Amino acid sequence: MKNFALTGVAGYIAPRHLKAIAETGNRLVAAVDPHDSVGILDQHFPQTAFFTEFERFDRHLEKLRRGPESERVDYVTICSPNHLHDAHIRLALRVGADAICEKPLVMNPWNLDVLAELEREYDCCSVHTILQLRVHPALLALREKLQGSDKRHAVRLSYVTSRGQWYRYSWKGNADKSGGVATNIGIHFFDLLIWLFGGVEESEVHVLEAERAGGFLELQRADVQWFLSIDGNDLPASVKGQQPTYRSITVDGEEVEFSGGFRDLHTVVYEQTLDGQGFGIEDARPSIELVHAIRTAKVETAPTLPHPFLGFEVA
Repeated sequence: MKNFALTGVAGYIAPRHLKAIAETGNRLVAAVDPHDSVGILDQHFPQTAFFTEFERFDRHLEKLRRGPESERVDYVTICSPNHLHDAHIRLALRVGADAICEKPLVMNPWNLDVLAELEREYDCCSVHTILQLRVHPALLALREKLQGSDKRHAVRLSYVTSRGQWYRYSWKGNADKSGGVATNIGIHFFDLLIWLFGGVEESEVHVLEAERAGGFLELQRADVQWFLSIDGNDLPASVKGQQPTYRSITVDGEEVEFSGGFRDLHTVVYEQTLDGQGFGIEDARPSIELVHAIRTAKVETAPTLPHPFLGFEVA
């Protein structure tokens, strides 16, 4: 049984990690969050030491590190806001623990370089991330099918997930903390597309706003029109008023069906990570580089293959 600590335990994604830690037969010994609405701990780990001050959490982990080996933290799971990820990963490495961090692993590509150097310096522990779409059975089958052909594909990604006013006032609505729409809600789709169709050769940004982003990607084996939004007004007419979220990926006009099978993906990634087969810094790098490029790109006024949701007139 491994000992885990967790940052950001009051956040949206933490329950999936708590479940994965429990389902892989391990225990949570410490958790931190500035917000104390953490009754979720009672579902799996009621004996966990909980802190609202990061400094006291840090001190506790250091005390455990200097105590009996059976009490030391083996893994630090990081569910905190995006801009804190690399700092919390550094804490994990300093206390001799592996880090398991939610996406995006970091905000900027050069943050990855520093973490890679620290991995080598500490030489005792590693950095892992959660790329759960890569273990989805339907997407694994699609990847195997695609790799059997050299055909170039036409891909369209459309993702609209309605968010209320709270989003604008939370860290997620602050681009300095979340990275903006393309980073916060798009990172796992970009990782998936690169994993399926190869690396980025060209990228255009057609819209880059606080609540929506869209553009065109030329990948090694696909041309991709993409659109992401948190504004419910962008929902297509076919679902508006009926559901808050619309997610679609088409390949050569055919819908990729992967709406089911999400329930246990975090647990699967944990199992692989604990077995030494997890996703590391270099797995995360291509999508981190892409979202940084999108975040800093000039918006094209004469776009190539604009996504139909953007409303450009096509000549």
